[in-house]
Amino acid sequence: MKIAVDVMGGDFAPKAIIEGAVIAANHLPEGTKLVLVGKQGVMLDILRTLKYPAHAIEMVNADDIIEMSEHPTRAFSQKPNSSIGVGFKLLKEKQVDAFCSAGNTGAMMVGSLFTLKTVGNIQRPPIAGFFPLKNGGYSLMLDIGANADCKPEVLAEFAELGSLYAKFSFGIERPKVALLNIGEEEQKGSTVVQAAYQLLKISKKINFIGNVEGRDLFDGKADVIVTEGFTGNVIFKMGESLYDYAAEQGIKDPLIDRMNYEVGGGSPIIGIKGNVIVAHGISSPEAIKNMILLAKRQVDSKVTEQIVEAYENR
Repeated sequence: MKIAVDVMGGDFAPKAIIEGAVIAANHLPEGTKLVLVGKQGVMLDILRTLKYPAHAIEMVNADDIIEMSEHPTRAFSQKPNSSIGVGFKLLKEKQVDAFCSAGNTGAMMVGSLFTLKTVGNIQRPPIAGFFPLKNGGYSLMLDIGANADCKPEVLAEFAELGSLYAKFSFGIERPKVALLNIGEEEQKGSTVVQAAYQLLKISKKINFIGNVEGRDLFDGKADVIVTEGFTGNVIFKMGESLYDYAAEQGIKDPLIDRMNYEVGGGSPIIGIKGNVIVAHGISSPEAIKNMILLAKRQVDSKVTEQIVEAYENR
């Protein structure tokens, strides 16, 4: 197995990315290799200061960088030799099994859409987040930032993709799918959410259990929580701030501790024909390590291949 890592993406790149990759390399089993993508001279200078198993890391040169502030579509098309562009090329050509980045999320979405393509007739692939539960497990929430505005049909697509991901990755045969809303009643919420409810209610492809409210999220009433990227992103970042506050106050709590973005490390873009993991721009070496380990688990589970197969066999 080979996992490509964008070394140049992120607020603290390339040092934090390479340090995290080295930590991951010491946790990965034999036969798993990291492919660091970035400016080779820069990578060598940092790697010389670190101890790592040489057989577990290789480098691929990429001369350009897509900065966080750049327009995603324009930058991706104009910089084919960027670390993100080269990473997607490696993934498309199946030279690697997964591609990870803490860089420009918009550019990662553009690369996913135009280099890898979506499965079936998926219009807008979501970013999925792992939401911590009181029982120690996780529910899957999507979208958490890629699509701020969604039509009802897109939310219905999220529900189906989330259900398949939970089935193949979490091992839940019939995942419970819920729509995030301001009330449990069918007629509650915006016109978009109400229309999405009607689509989910009649869908035979998911196990829809209705609406859930914000106060239900930690209880695990649903395995999959469907929402647009605006709300999902606000919820996850609020959780991060709660963890930061608790840490400042010296509060240790198993649930709050798992709101720390470093624990999950990253989030998969699902509904595309490849394993792509995006991470927080502020990612530390610990977060990068966990992003890479998440990528390995996703490759091992073959969840992406099974989602593709599910759509092709209809």
